[in-house]
Amino acid sequence: MPKIINLEVFQRFFRSGQVGGFLLLIFVAISLLIANTASKESFEAFLATKLGFGTVNYSLLAWINDALMAVFFLLVGLEIKRELLEGELSSVKSAALPVIAALGGMLVPALIYALFNKGTETADGWGIPMATDIAFAIAIIAMLGKNVPASLKIFLAALAIVDDLGAILVIAIFYTNQIHFEYLAMAGGILILLSLMNYFGVKNLVFYLIPGLFLWYFIHHSGIHATLAGVLLAFTIPTNETDVLSPLEKLEHALTVPVNYLIMPVFALANTNITFKKEMISGLVTPLGLGIIVGLFAGKTLGVTLFSWLAVKLKWADLPTGAGWKHVLGLGMLAGIGFTMSIFIALLSFSDEIHILEAKFAILTASVLSGVVGFVFLKSVKKVKYSKN
Repeated sequence: MPKIINLEVFQRFFRSGQVGGFLLLIFVAISLLIANTASKESFEAFLATKLGFGTVNYSLLAWINDALMAVFFLLVGLEIKRELLEGELSSVKSAALPVIAALGGMLVPALIYALFNKGTETADGWGIPMATDIAFAIAIIAMLGKNVPASLKIFLAALAIVDDLGAILVIAIFYTNQIHFEYLAMAGGILILLSLMNYFGVKNLVFYLIPGLFLWYFIHHSGIHATLAGVLLAFTIPTNETDVLSPLEKLEHALTVPVNYLIMPVFALANTNITFKKEMISGLVTPLGLGIIVGLFAGKTLGVTLFSWLAVKLKWADLPTGAGWKHVLGLGMLAGIGFTMSIFIALLSFSDEIHILEAKFAILTASVLSGVVGFVFLKSVKKVKYSKN
């Protein structure tokens, strides 16, 4: 008998993502405004303020990027687990298309960036155009309403989830400088404890969240980026085989609003502070800028569409119900909105402030281009009927 999971939580996640996307836009605008006024220096000093004690004394910016983002990835991890149990990833057939499409949407942009930046000092940024921003992409496709099949929205959500999981693995494997195995071993012990509690039927979330704080601490000190702790914790949270609200769904329900209405806007406010300079325009046609823009816009579109086409032609997967190839092409364009995760990876890729600013501006440019073109394109094909052959 298939697992039955309360779909109300997913619907809440989706609806909140719509509003959260608009809120992100507002905070991006506020951050850009601050960065280009006299408030810039005082805002940067505020973000540099130290908070904490002992071995957990970090700047406010570090708390945002390492701790608050771990909560974001906890929510993403809960969604991934639930999709694996029941949703678009619950069977080989249903999971095949978003997984294969996401793979193409990661590999092709990374290859394009690598080709543009081969042998340059910005070559390490190949992971930047691999990511898709869930909040913005879902917000834009939600604005299309009935102009696109409902199945396409689920396909995009599943693709973005797989994409985020890939980004997490890329961060953990390739953007980690030094691993301290003693801390990693302690994190492993916590993870085993959490898994055992799940196995023996412990349902109280407190018994997962408190060890989860220690899991975050040990992973943070191990050298692997601390956001991975959020996903690992999520996979230990128990669910059930009934339609009774499970601990997983309760936690997802509790996190959806604060993540979309607080954590993501705060992250955007802290990290989109781009001070515009005329040199940045020329930076768009440098290997760094072109790698990001072409990678996100053209690479995502090509990767998602090509890999989806191969999956369907090889009979590994089917197109979403009611969708045609122009829908998939438009969805590939929306997948080029890499805003939040791309900026996050850019911060890990470079230490040079100029490279970070150029990367942020290129990401912003590519994401706006992908969002606008994808929206207009999908809206233009809304009344066309397609066969799935």
